Formats: sequence, C-alpha cells, structure tokens
Amino acid sequence: MLNNWLLLSKKHEGAAQTIFEKYLSERRGKYIITISGEVETGKCEVAHALGKLMKKEGIMAKLLHMDNYYKIPPLERTEWRKRNGIESVGYDEYDWEVINRSLAGFRDGKLTTLPCVDLFTGQIDQLTTNFAGIEVLIVEGLYSVKIEEANLKVFIELTYKDTMDVQKASGKEELDEFRMQILEREHKVVQSLKPLADFYLDFDTANEIFHF
Repeated sequence: MLNNWLLLSKKHEGAAQTIFEKYLSERRGKYIITISGEVETGKCEVAHALGKLMKKEGIMAKLLHMDNYYKIPPLERTEWRKRNGIESVGYDEYDWEVINRSLAGFRDGKLTTLPCVDLFTGQIDQLTTNFAGIEVLIVEGLYSVKIEEANLKVFIELTYKDTMDVQKASGKEELDEFRMQILEREHKVVQSLKPLADFYLDFDTANEIFHF
C-alpha cells in the first residue's frame, strides 16, 4: 500500500523475532509466511518488523499486503457491500486469481506486476517487482491464512473487544452502524479460518507473551 504509515513497538519486534526463529528452524527454498488476524491486530506492523529483521540478517524478502487484492477498489467497496449484503463480506472479496499470479511470480523468481492501493487517492496502481533472488515472501492480511501453499501460517490473537477498542482509538475511520456490521462480519469470517494457522501468536503490551 502506498502512503501508509506505521508505528513499530517492542511487541511487534518481539513477535517478528518469534516468527523469524521459527523460520530459521525449518528454512528451505522459496518460503512463504502468512500473518493473519482481525482488524487492527498489528499484522502489518509485525510483517514490516519481520521484513526488517530479514534484511538485517541478509535474507532477501518481500512483503505483500492482501488489502491490495480486493476485487472492488476502496472508494467503491462500501456501496458495493451495501448492494450485495453483509454476507458478501469475506475472503471471496479477494481476487484470488491475481493473488495466485503474484505467488507464481515469487515461486518462479520472475518480474511480476502487482496491484498497489494508494491510500491518499484510493486508486489501485500497478507495481512491477522482480522476485529474482527473493527467498521469503511475507503476506499479511485478514484472510492470508487461506493461502494453502504457505510454509508458515501465523495467526495473531486478539479478542474482538480488543480489536474494537484499538479501532476506535486509532480514529482511522468513522465507525457508523454499517461499519460496525462489517467489522462483526469480518470477525466471524477470520475466526472461522483460525484453525488453518500453524501457530497462534499472542502479545500483551505489558508482558509480551508469545504462544506457539
């Protein structure tokens, strides 16, 4: 995503270190790590912290944001959801054909064009990247755990109440009645996918506890 801003904390760095150590324990060939969880659980922050750690250790890695892969652009998504009903919200909103093309580009180590949402304009731009020499692909997003070929699927634990508190505190968007319905629907879908994860990561701002 273009023009996104992140604030990394010790808990994100600690989570990234946990994932990194798991990766090192089974490092082999082309490796895909997915980081999923509910809205505002810190998926993007953990993914960036992990990418920075990979770079520090000399491991070539790239990051994919699943928010770039929605079929409907951001500026049109709310109205589309209203027309199609709350049950339309879920992993089928992703364009899995494009996702699979991106994964194939990584697998084959070739030049690949990816969608990229500009958060200032809401437009979907096209980004061309070269996967040659890239060892690790980090994929973060609500439903990234559904990527079957991932080598390591991480699910960040946070209660629904906690995600609501974080969402309200962030002030990123207006939480009107329809948006609250969307968040509740996403909560149900994400939780239904939780069993697909290889391990669950639970961080607490006070104790920084991580559970495999």
